[in-house]
Amino acid sequence: MTTLRVFLADDHAVVREGLKALINTQPGMEVVGEAADGLVACLRIPALKPDVAVMDVSMPGLTGSQATARLRQECPTVRVLALTVHEDRGYIRQLLAAGAAGYVLKRAAPEELIHAIRTVATGGVYLDPSMAGKVVSGFVRKPATSDSPNAELSDRETEIAQKTAAGHSNKEIAAQLELSIKTVETYRARAMEKLGLQSRADLVRYAVQQGWLQDG
Repeated sequence: MTTLRVFLADDHAVVREGLKALINTQPGMEVVGEAADGLVACLRIPALKPDVAVMDVSMPGLTGSQATARLRQECPTVRVLALTVHEDRGYIRQLLAAGAAGYVLKRAAPEELIHAIRTVATGGVYLDPSMAGKVVSGFVRKPATSDSPNAELSDRETEIAQKTAAGHSNKEIAAQLELSIKTVETYRARAMEKLGLQSRADLVRYAVQQGWLQDG
């Protein structure tokens, strides 16, 4: 069984120790490094090559968003999971746009954090359940025009790409649109290829950048 390697970045030693104790007791998971600020995290992570970096967003040196953006460029294989007390939609969308694969509120239950780590480690996107609805509540479709980056997508490809970015599974989308799961997968793959995106995390960031996630 491959061990899932986790790096912790938080400026509170007590928080780091608590997280380390929690993670190290999980089967197939271990903490391989830690840092008390964003800059040190960015210096240590390239050498340690963890699978997931759990990143506090309010740190000295570099903020969580700044550190995430830097790691996205320097260590694209490392998945960043933001750990935050902030519940502002704009702040969370900024984190996703910077390259975070998900976020967990610090008040979340321990099992939620573990689930989030495993989710992003396998290429998924994790949105804290208590905030996901608010973040995507205004999820709207911008009409495609000749000047729009997604103008080359068909209506169905656009619809499925939006629902995917909003957190719906292929099975859920298939049920909503009365399509087969295979058909949904095909439309999603075509949309991703046309947009030059590689993962669901990329699609979420694209949705944020294009304004598909609006306040509502």
